[in-house]
Amino acid sequence: MGEWAKTGLLGANSLVGECIIPRLSNDGRHTVAFSRHPPDGYTEPGVTWLQLSASLPTHPDVPPIKDWLCVAPIWVLPQYFGMIETSGARRVVALSSTSLFVKKDSSDHGEQHIAHRLAEGEHALRVWAEAQGVEWVILRPTLIYGRGRDKNLTEIARFVRRWGFFPLLGKAEGLREPVHAEDVAAACVSALTSPAAVNRTYNLSGGGTLSYREMVCRVFSSVGKVPRLVTIPRWLFRLAVAALRLLPRYRHWTVEMAERMNRDLAFNHADAARDLGFAPRPFRISREDLPV
Repeated sequence: MGEWAKTGLLGANSLVGECIIPRLSNDGRHTVAFSRHPPDGYTEPGVTWLQLSASLPTHPDVPPIKDWLCVAPIWVLPQYFGMIETSGARRVVALSSTSLFVKKDSSDHGEQHIAHRLAEGEHALRVWAEAQGVEWVILRPTLIYGRGRDKNLTEIARFVRRWGFFPLLGKAEGLREPVHAEDVAAACVSALTSPAAVNRTYNLSGGGTLSYREMVCRVFSSVGKVPRLVTIPRWLFRLAVAALRLLPRYRHWTVEMAERMNRDLAFNHADAARDLGFAPRPFRISREDLPV
């Protein structure tokens, strides 16, 4: 297979990476999949898996690759610039997040740090790519869900299954636009070849807008339960979050997450629709999108 058909994929074992691989195969591309952990069991035909380590961010067998996708956290991308450069890269498409905007003014220092790392990763890609004459594209999805592997709706579904209710702060009427991982993957693959996407950033939001409260209600319905939403005052929410954080599964929960239930987190994806043919599905949670 010619060099033109090879695509490097960093973060191949991630949720979005898992969705990208069959799309690349359908496009007649051979995927060179990089991951720190080898795949479990069956692998797609037309995929070469190369394992990277934290101490050695390169691989001795990297072939010439003109097109690259990074769906690992964008802040880890700079450590692979040397490997990408020596492969003869033409274009790099990287996944960032709208959390860059949402969390930069958060009262939680951990969330501020995430926003800062996203901004640093985006800046590093632009500077490096422009110095090397490599085209770059940055995609910023909103709340990603799908395949029971996301860290958003999957966590709500697990909480509902375990406890039978879900706590809300206030009316929880902040707007959300969940985007399915498959639709994010489609945008990533499209961005590899779109002439209009060169050196641009795009927001990727879902095909429907709904309130946080309604989003949680749909999660209840998807797991076969009647919605039981408990409105909790702010002071009690702080105590509840502090208690939940003692459990490993809820260690990342913050009061700021609850505060955002009442903030609109809607992003326009018209540019992505125009340049990438991005057409996200309406928000629906299928059986395949739920955790096992």
